[in-house]
Amino acid sequence: MLQESTLDAAQAGSNFGLKDEIRAYWSKRAETFDLSYGHKIRSRGELDAWSRLIARHAPIGPGDRVLELASGTGEVTRVLLGFGCSVDAIDLCEPMIERAKAKHRGSAVRFHLGDAENTMMPDARYDLVICRHLVWTLLDPQAALADWLRVLKPGGAVVVIDGDWVNRSRRARLLQRLSQWLDRLTGAPRLWDEQAHQRIMRGVFFRDGLKAPALQAMLQAAGFADIRTGPLTGIKRRQFAAASWSERLRLLATYDDTFILSARKPR
Repeated sequence: MLQESTLDAAQAGSNFGLKDEIRAYWSKRAETFDLSYGHKIRSRGELDAWSRLIARHAPIGPGDRVLELASGTGEVTRVLLGFGCSVDAIDLCEPMIERAKAKHRGSAVRFHLGDAENTMMPDARYDLVICRHLVWTLLDPQAALADWLRVLKPGGAVVVIDGDWVNRSRRARLLQRLSQWLDRLTGAPRLWDEQAHQRIMRGVFFRDGLKAPALQAMLQAAGFADIRTGPLTGIKRRQFAAASWSERLRLLATYDDTFILSARKPR
């Protein structure tokens, strides 16, 4: 578990900053990441639903180059490889990369230890830049979007899958409490450090929540065009079918707060 002293050290002026805490937190989460609902793709039906959704926003195929950001344990990587494209996957955490490599041993995907806000990849190399559950964690989204625009080919697409994990309606808060009660009743393991999560949330750019319209405006300001957004309706249905009762309550609590957003680099 991350220690309470880490943020104090950063505030005291040591070389352990928020980015380091984010790396430490997600490195620890790697052990149980695939046990958390919404991360592991648990069925063929869900895998196919992801493929259809991504294809509607950014048609890709054999020979296309894709940069996957915050690739984690390689679940979205599975979807991308199904298109027959060439994948470079970046993650900030070595434990995440090691698990992804084990899943995709023998495949053509290339894993890189790196920062999604500064990819260090060549200019105009990729047909698609894609990320899931990354943007809400960014410290400098304007710089990140500028970098993603840089690495895209003219006409290339960016796809963001994310949500507002901060603002909750009264109904959603009730559902979350019921889910937590069920977890205690059944003895379900705690899969993340809530205190560390809250410390990180207070420091990121979208500390007040990530909304699709705000991200749309930032993409437009960065130079992207043809911006589209939509719900994850088909995905949520498949996830719900494979979820426990506790997970179903959490899925219902976040059902209206998730989105997919796509945009293109002008030709």
